[in-house]
This record gives sequence, C-alpha cells and structure tokens, in this order.
Amino acid sequence: MNPVYLIIIIVAVVFVTLSAILKRYRRCPSDKILVIYGKTGRKSSAKCIHGGAAFIWPVFQDFSYLDLKPISIECNLQNALSKQNIRVDVPCRFTVGISTEPEVMTNAAERLLGLSTDSIQSIATDILFGQLRLVIATMDIEEINSDRDKFLASVSANVEAELRKIGLKLINVNVTDIRDESGYIEALGKEAAAKAINDAKKSVAEQNRYGETGKAQADKDTRVNVAAADADAVKGENNAKIEIANSDALRRQKTAEADRVAVAAEKVQAAKALQEAYQSERDAEMARAEREKATQQANIVVAAEIDKEKKIIEAEAEAEQARRKAKGEADAIYAKMDAQARGMFEILTKQADGFKNLVGAAEGDAQKAVLMMIADKLPELVKTQVEAVKGINIDKVTVWDTGSGENGKTATSNFISGMMKSVPPLEDLFKMAGMELPSYLKGKVAEEQPQEKAE
Repeated sequence: MNPVYLIIIIVAVVFVTLSAILKRYRRCPSDKILVIYGKTGRKSSAKCIHGGAAFIWPVFQDFSYLDLKPISIECNLQNALSKQNIRVDVPCRFTVGISTEPEVMTNAAERLLGLSTDSIQSIATDILFGQLRLVIATMDIEEINSDRDKFLASVSANVEAELRKIGLKLINVNVTDIRDESGYIEALGKEAAAKAINDAKKSVAEQNRYGETGKAQADKDTRVNVAAADADAVKGENNAKIEIANSDALRRQKTAEADRVAVAAEKVQAAKALQEAYQSERDAEMARAEREKATQQANIVVAAEIDKEKKIIEAEAEAEQARRKAKGEADAIYAKMDAQARGMFEILTKQADGFKNLVGAAEGDAQKAVLMMIADKLPELVKTQVEAVKGINIDKVTVWDTGSGENGKTATSNFISGMMKSVPPLEDLFKMAGMELPSYLKGKVAEEQPQEKAE
C-alpha cells in the first residue's frame, strides 16, 4: 500500500475519533444543571454537575439538563382556618427554583427530570398550599397581621423543608394583604387608627397648653420687670402711673379674656377627643363581640352538623345491616321451602311412577291394582283395628241375663254386639280414605251362605 494513503487513513481515523470524543464532552451552562444518568459508578441514580463539564460515555451513559430559572407561583389561599377558628384569605406569591446543593440536586434529578415548567409549578403549588394552611392553623390573627416577620419565617421554614424533598429551593415569599371573613382584622386596624389619632390630638393639646403656660409666664415676668422699671423711673410722675395702671388693667382684662377662651377651647377639644376615644372603644368591643359570637356559633353549628352526619351514617349502616339480614333469612326460607317442594315433588313422582307400574302389572285394571295395594296394606289395617281395643282393660264383666230380648236376641248377645260395633269397621276406614272394599271383604258372602242353606 502506498504510504501516502496509509497516512491519510490514519489521520482520518484520528480526526473521527477526536470529533466523537469532543462531541461527547459536554459543558454545563451556569443557569442549568447537567444530569448524567446510566452507569455512573455511584450509589446515587444520577450524577449532577453545575458549572462544569464532563465526558459522556457512549452506550453506557446519557445526559439531560435541569433549568435553574426561578419559577413564580401565585397562591391565593382562601378560607384558611386560623388558631382562633377564624377563616382568613392570605394572597401570597412564592418564587422557587431548583437548588444547587448536591443532595437536593439529586432529588431534583430523580423527581423533576423531564417535567415541564408547568408540571413543576403544579407540584410546588400543592406543597405550598398545604404548608401555608398548616402555618396559619398554628398562629393567631394578631400574630399573622402584626408580626409579619414571624409569619414569613414560619412559612419559609415549613415550605423549605418540603420543597427540598423534590429538589426545589424557596427564593422569596411575598404576602400582599390578609383579610378575614368576620372583619376582625379591619376592626383591629380601626382600633389602632383611632388610638393613633387620639394620641396625636392629646399631644397637640399638651403642646398648646405648654405654649400658653410659657406665654403667660413670660408675660408675667415682663410685667414684673416693666413695673419695677417704671416704678423706679416714674416714682414722682402720678399721671404716668395712672395711665400705666389703666393700661395694665385693660391689658389684664384682655389677657384674662384670651385665657378664658383658650381654656374653653382646650376643654372642648379634650371632650371631643374623649368622645372619639369612647366611640372607637365601643366599635372595637362590638367587633370583638361579633367575632366571639361568630366563633361560638361556628363551634356549635359545626359540632351539630358532625353529630347529625354521624347519626345519619349509623342509621344507614343499621338499615343496610337489617336489609342484608332480612334478605339472608328470606333466601334461607326460600331455599328450605324450595328443597321441601323438590323433595315432595320427587316423592309424588316416584309414587306416581310406582302406581303406574302397578297398574301395568295388573294388565291396566286400576281396580285390581288397588286390590293389590290393599292386600299389601291389609296387615297394617287389621293391626290398626286391633290397636283400637287393645288398650281396653276389662278385669271382670258380670251379666244378668233374663233370656228374653228383642228380635229373639238375649241381653248378653246385644252387649257383645254393641262392644264390637264400637270398633271402627274396616269398610268405614276405606270410605274415609276415598276407597271401597271388594265384595268378598264386605261380608256379603257370609250373609248369603245362610240364605242358600235355608233355600
């Protein structure tokens, strides 16, 4: 082979090999996580790399990416039950994203790889709603409304622990406004506003009082100093003293009038401030009473509804049990009667088949077949007649017979004949059974023999 061709082939093989190697060498962007799965040689199911690169072995390994972009989730929680059994609405917005911690990245690779952003948002929303309800159920309305830092810290702690299980991290929590259906938070706001207004009015009135007092004190000092100076300067000038005295009197009159007006105004403002304070306290007490009434009513009504549902369920269970028991008894009775009917049907069928065979044996003559049956049952019939008189215990019978009687029969023969008639005749037994004895069993032959002898 030409050495030139050999060199070209070697260069081509080396180039193809290097291209394949470079193609399987993957770099991870800063906003993604490189997940290598397959035969990773570790105890974990995947190898996660953030901000680096790795070689992906062909056939044995494959790779995918997890996006680290934040996901904004709006959770408008409504009718959440607080610790005081007051339902509140807490609109929140959470910002979450896939965590870059090694253990949490593995959880994300196992549970979120291949899912769309909407699917991840849906899973996180369910977790956020549940944990938000749990936090609200452990706090009072005052804590949720006033101590927002504590509320957000509790939400972050609970939500963070649950989100780590699926590989997510809580970035931010923003609570916009909190409302309750009973107006309790609004009443607290009105109470705080009324208190602030009253405090401000009180401060203004105190400052006015301090200003008027200082002014009066300054005027007093001025008058004293001026009077002393005037007294030293114009001791000998009576006219000047009179005018000064008149001027002072007029000034004092005006000052007193001004003081009276100021004091009246202060009292009027103080009275108005007290009136507004009392009105605010009355509104707050009424709101608190309404809340307590709603709470008590909710407790009683909910307990009554639960008890009612419990009784309905128990009654339905008892009715269902009674229906099943009645159905079981009815099925048992039906099975028993059906079995008896089947048994009776089989007995009557066998008897009919036997009688049919008996008639066939009697050459189709039913009368002969009956006679054959009677002949078979004759010992039992005779036994029945014997049993009728078997129990009669006759120890001793004494008969006085004069030898005369009706139709040429003595009293003794009539007694014996009457006793024999007390035994049910065989013919009567057959008639009660709907059958008739043959003539040779009715005694006709015995009755005809004396007549033939007499002839």
